[in-house]
Amino acid sequence: MIIVKPLSLSILRVILSVALFLGAIGVHAQQIKLPLTIKKDSVRFLQNIAVGVDVVGVGQLLMSDYGQYEAYVKANIKDKYFPVVEIGYGKAVTEDPDTYISYNTKAPYGRVGVDFNVSKNKHDIYRVFAGVRYGFTSFKYNVEAKGLTDPIWQGSAQYVAHNVNAFNHWGEAVFGLDAKIWGALRMGWTLRYRRRIAHKEGAIGTPWYIPGFGRGRDSVLGGSFNVAIEL
Repeated sequence: MIIVKPLSLSILRVILSVALFLGAIGVHAQQIKLPLTIKKDSVRFLQNIAVGVDVVGVGQLLMSDYGQYEAYVKANIKDKYFPVVEIGYGKAVTEDPDTYISYNTKAPYGRVGVDFNVSKNKHDIYRVFAGVRYGFTSFKYNVEAKGLTDPIWQGSAQYVAHNVNAFNHWGEAVFGLDAKIWGALRMGWTLRYRRRIAHKEGAIGTPWYIPGFGRGRDSVLGGSFNVAIEL
């Protein structure tokens, strides 16, 4: 026969005390509320304004028949959005070695647009961005062709067209990156796809070169290498 001895009064008191203690801990734990903190982006709205130039266009002028001088002003809004204005002066002087047809033009142009910082860390010294531009130029160009000799009559006539009026509207898709080099100095590059929106070519056909746009085609790839100072 199994005999169960009753618990002593002291053991019952210990068990009851432990139970009350655990219950008090549970109630207190339910009353504790962990503070919910959300870290806000505390950067200024306008971080800085950068003033820069493109050196690719100058290189084109030195090594080819066309190119441009270009400068820009870009605002930095919270390291995320970068509205930009680009202003330049394009020129071309060329002559075809086979046909001896010469072409020249020079005129200002402008673009407006915005870049978006697509980097994961928006506040890093390196930036990767994608953007859009709208460009416009109104210009005049000259075309001259030396006369061809008539094989029968042996006569020749020179073809000349001066101050032919033209304009061009275009859009650009932009991708690029830049980085802080030292202090306020930044450098970077862009790749651009340009597409004409509306244009007037003049009575004699497509201009050989369009300031700010490039060679006179419906679409063109281009690029820039920028040097800028953040103010």
